[in-house]
Amino acid sequence: MYNEFTAVFEREGDWYVAYSPEIPGANGQGRTKDEARASLAEAIALMLDDRREEGLPGHSCG
Repeated sequence: MYNEFTAVFEREGDWYVAYSPEIPGANGQGRTKDEARASLAEAIALMLDDRREEGLPGHSCG
């Protein structure tokens, strides 16, 4: 199954921080945007797995 989410990147000093508005609480970070993107993707995957196990919806609608 393939999901696509928005990724927002912010620069904080030497780090990039990434989050997805569709998945509250999912955050990533890295020294590069690619590292932050990969970290965010892993956080989203873990959150979606947890939500599936608990029978909750995969994403927030509001």
